[in-house]
Amino acid sequence: MRYIRYVSIAIFALALILIALANRVWVPIRLVPPELTSFTALSPAHEVPLFVVIFGGILAGLILGFIWEWIREAGERAAAAKQAREMTRLRAEIKRLKAQKHEGKDDVLALLDDGR
Repeated sequence: MRYIRYVSIAIFALALILIALANRVWVPIRLVPPELTSFTALSPAHEVPLFVVIFGGILAGLILGFIWEWIREAGERAAAAKQAREMTRLRAEIKRLKAQKHEGKDDVLALLDDGR
């Protein structure tokens, strides 16, 4: 099973390398479109390889998706935390009630009564 995972990782890495080699052309990245540069004081532009733009877009999409999913599941996490607190409270109450039930009894007899 470990070898299958290593082969899968190697194939994925090879695919990423091939995509990067096929998209080596340099492209300009501008913050503001050229038509709007007369309205802005700054017009930053950088030249980067196309594969950096592709991989950067994929990475930005993954990060935004993870953040979106984390926000979406906030209600479920709150409900799970509330349920865990309730279970802790109920366990403490059970322990307290068992101690009250067996108060003043011999320890061995108390253990035998819990088995019923």
